Amino acid sequence: MSYLASKIFKVTNIAVLTVSDTRNEETDTSGRYLARALTEAGHQLADKQIVTDDPYKIRAIVSTWIADQEIEAILITGGTGFTERDITPEAVSVLFDKQVEGFGELFRQLSYLEIGTSTIQSRALAGFANKTVIFCMPGSTGACKTAWTKIIVEQLDSQQKPCNFIPHLSK
Repeated sequence: MSYLASKIFKVTNIAVLTVSDTRNEETDTSGRYLARALTEAGHQLADKQIVTDDPYKIRAIVSTWIADQEIEAILITGGTGFTERDITPEAVSVLFDKQVEGFGELFRQLSYLEIGTSTIQSRALAGFANKTVIFCMPGSTGACKTAWTKIIVEQLDSQQKPCNFIPHLSK
């Protein structure tokens, strides 16, 4: 058995955070999609919250999850664009121990096939903090579907070869 891939699927505890000044539980289609997609993939929804575009509130929630020994991954949707209120990258990146540069690069490459050059306005990013992987993606449900189905679901699958993030998540 390889160090990086396993024959046994490992359930991962994942938290979902929606960053928005306008969404609530009824209108949060992106957060709801991610929660449903991760459970359908066999993972456990550890927590789900909605927070306004306030860097200190975002950091408080994400820091709590990073410190929680049970939460292994965090999916953040929203706040990655260029409006004045889009501050997710600035709020979250300071918490990273290591950045996963390839996530943003690959997300924009895949997104280009769907939305063309508008993808340059996405500041999608990912990183690790305290052995927790954190993915930050745009707030549209389409962007979340692209990120989940074409990148994240495989990286959170212990059976994915030649490698995946699961060996890096044990706290």
